[in-house]
Amino acid sequence: MKDRELPFDRTCHVLYSRPCQKQICAKIALHYPKEKREAVWEKVQRQYVTFLSDWRTDLGGKKNFHNGVGGTYDCIAIMSYYVVCRSVTSVQEIGEIEENLILPSFRKLRFVDCNKPFWKRLLYKAFTSAKSGCDKWHDYEMAVAPYGKDKPVSYEFTACPIAEFAGRHGLTDIMPALCNVDFPAMELLRAKLVRTTTCANGEKCDYTICGDQDPWLREHPEYWDEAGYRKNK
Repeated sequence: MKDRELPFDRTCHVLYSRPCQKQICAKIALHYPKEKREAVWEKVQRQYVTFLSDWRTDLGGKKNFHNGVGGTYDCIAIMSYYVVCRSVTSVQEIGEIEENLILPSFRKLRFVDCNKPFWKRLLYKAFTSAKSGCDKWHDYEMAVAPYGKDKPVSYEFTACPIAEFAGRHGLTDIMPALCNVDFPAMELLRAKLVRTTTCANGEKCDYTICGDQDPWLREHPEYWDEAGYRKNK
């Protein structure tokens, strides 16, 4: 089915991104013979439409930057793929899709070094700017801690539409694959993320970010919990 034929309300929802479609179709090609791939992809498309039929209509559509590549709607498309192809896919594969969507933009920023005060300050400004968008759309409820010259940059989400969607549809088992990408993303900026919980397995998603050479990191070793989340003590 052609994307333009998909029957969902485009005044409030957006189509999955082209990179997301490409990633999902590549995974379908790994698991199904050529003559079945188009039919499987159409099932994913129809599942996407079904998911949007009773989903929130207040997330800003194309105006909201969170709905871009790898964002809220791409995650819904990935969950559509997971539902349709659950018998052949895996949580690990879901993580690969999300990383392939999110990390390319961070790889372009390899010149950033968050061990240096200039970049740390710029990172903080990026988060305060993101908060203004969250306050406008109320998709992610975000709070940013005051900047401290000798402290890590910290912020938290107390609401996440992706976690909300996964919880509504019984898909929280793949949330680690969608949440863990934040760790390698920060590493590409010469930074380290310290996180103890997410909106999918707790009451908030906390982000504490510092340069990857910061001695403070020794107090918060990283581990993987039983559900597959990367976390810190």
